[in-house]
Amino acid sequence: MKRIVASLSMLAVIAAAGAASAEITIGVNLSTTGPAASLGMGEKNAISFGPSVIAGQKVRYVIYDDATDTTKAVQNIKRLTSEDKVDVIIGPTTAPNSMAVIGAVAESGTAMIQLAPGPVSITAGDPKRKWIFSAPPSDDVYAAVLVDHMVKKGVKTVAVITLDDAYGENSTNAYKRMAERKGLKTLAIEKYKRSDTSTTAQVLHVMQGKPDAVFIVASGTPGAMPHLALIERGYKGKIYQSGGSANSEFLRVGGKALEGSYIMSPPVLSAEQFPDGYPGKKEALDFVRNYEPKFGPRSMFAALTWNSLKLIEATVPKALKVAKPGTEQFRAALRDAIEHTKGFHGAGAVISMSPTDHTGINQLGMCVVRVENGKWKLDSHADYK
Repeated sequence: MKRIVASLSMLAVIAAAGAASAEITIGVNLSTTGPAASLGMGEKNAISFGPSVIAGQKVRYVIYDDATDTTKAVQNIKRLTSEDKVDVIIGPTTAPNSMAVIGAVAESGTAMIQLAPGPVSITAGDPKRKWIFSAPPSDDVYAAVLVDHMVKKGVKTVAVITLDDAYGENSTNAYKRMAERKGLKTLAIEKYKRSDTSTTAQVLHVMQGKPDAVFIVASGTPGAMPHLALIERGYKGKIYQSGGSANSEFLRVGGKALEGSYIMSPPVLSAEQFPDGYPGKKEALDFVRNYEPKFGPRSMFAALTWNSLKLIEATVPKALKVAKPGTEQFRAALRDAIEHTKGFHGAGAVISMSPTDHTGINQLGMCVVRVENGKWKLDSHADYK
């Protein structure tokens, strides 16, 4: 009799363990402190809208802050995959941190949806990238929209002031490729670090060439520093900011100096201004109606997190047909399901992935806004008909 009881007890333990392993665990690594905190906090806010149950399975969230530091980001990812046994990862916030963790992510066999733009094509011979997906459009999409707008505005010469990091390098290289195709002349490329307290030397150098436009490649509030310096020194040409600076903190720090400048952005920042029927407008407004009453001004970075959560929610049921959460088979099946996403409507974008395109967003997911009276004013968008 004791043996039977013991056996039944053991079965109960096994059953309980099986039930626990069915819980879906989403790992999140963001920059909620440090130079990129103005981006990361919006992303963390959006996690609160994540589902608590998907296809009958409870969902658990494990959230870490990497303090905008690459070393900390790698440590966090290793902890999420080895200790927390997560099934999928959202983050990091910045391109340098995303680039730094690719090896650890691939080694663990866990899909990661990064919140910073960057190279996500796996045709370049790096099999590690098969595990990496990107919530924002690629650098090439950003660059195409930027350069097309410059050409329409009569710009012929451009100077670039860029962060000296992976984000700056990737974005600048994409801009250069597109600028060469469209006949724009790049007069200078000046670099600065996130930790710098002045960009006076860089600004003085680019102004010597009297460019028609200056393109500032930055993310978060660091993008305001060279912008302010240009205005203070009387620059009268057009100023463009990369999408990494498109947040309310950037508007606050830059103030009136930003008036009339342009910035690359997903449609969510000016969602109400898009024509009815524009792909992703309905979902963008849904995000805005949920986010702003709770957290204040909308954040495109929060919207990217929102899209990532919605994408996971849509693909988990497919992975559950293959294996249970907490297993290597489930993680691989979830990666495959994300990769085969077609026509998924997110906030301000329609996503269609493929084995060679792990962002799945074309120029419909990017627009140009102008700063007008301290607010985002839609200036141009891709034709959708």
